Amino acid sequence: MAVDFKQEMIYGIHPLLEALNAGKAVEKVFVLKGMHGKALNELVALLKGREVPFQFVPVEKLNRISRKNHQGVIASVSPVHFYRLEDVLPGIYEEGRDPFILVLDRITDVRNFGALLRTAECSGVDLVIFPSKNTAQLNADVAKSSAGAIFKVPLCRSENMKESLDFLKESGLKIVAATEKSAASLYDAGLDGPLALIMGSEGDGVSGEYLKRADLKVKIPLLGEIDSLNVSVAAGVMLFEVLRQRGASRQRR
Repeated sequence: MAVDFKQEMIYGIHPLLEALNAGKAVEKVFVLKGMHGKALNELVALLKGREVPFQFVPVEKLNRISRKNHQGVIASVSPVHFYRLEDVLPGIYEEGRDPFILVLDRITDVRNFGALLRTAECSGVDLVIFPSKNTAQLNADVAKSSAGAIFKVPLCRSENMKESLDFLKESGLKIVAATEKSAASLYDAGLDGPLALIMGSEGDGVSGEYLKRADLKVKIPLLGEIDSLNVSVAAGVMLFEVLRQRGASRQRR
């Protein structure tokens, strides 16, 4: 399936400030190491406030990214719009619905990430949250694997996943972690009501810090000799079990 995914590049402090103030979804920023000045201070403050990842790098790194006159600053702008968690949740409750959130912990494979977004969109997930670091880059491969779902399901890029999970708990959501280390089957768990499901990396699953915050830890019973499923397949099983327990009565967004 052909999915158009054009990433825009911005060069220089002032053009980037204009883009940020215009509400563009800046994905990542590289700044020349050693730069200083009032405009740079303003830019860094704005990047921190918007939770946009940025990095100070040597000039060689900037020149490898682009030979254009970058003036010490290069930013990539995603065609994907990112949402703020605190802006999305109140609206869901105001509509009289139970929030249904998918949390992705260190999913670095672009095809898995895209497949997860596709499944999330098909199962009516309200928001997908993932860390700004140690996660797949949102690019054309993710867009293709998602079959366009990357532009349909709301996405939230978190600078601090622990704080995001704490916010979800404080907002009344049940935190459910999918982990093979649990003795509890997802089919015996109560997955109704406001809920956030955490799916972990293929390497080591959901991280310990996130498991500590989980209200429920569940696993998918497996009958074969292989002891794990691909994370996108596992997420499909989990998400649609949530729908089954809710009576599959959710209306599409």
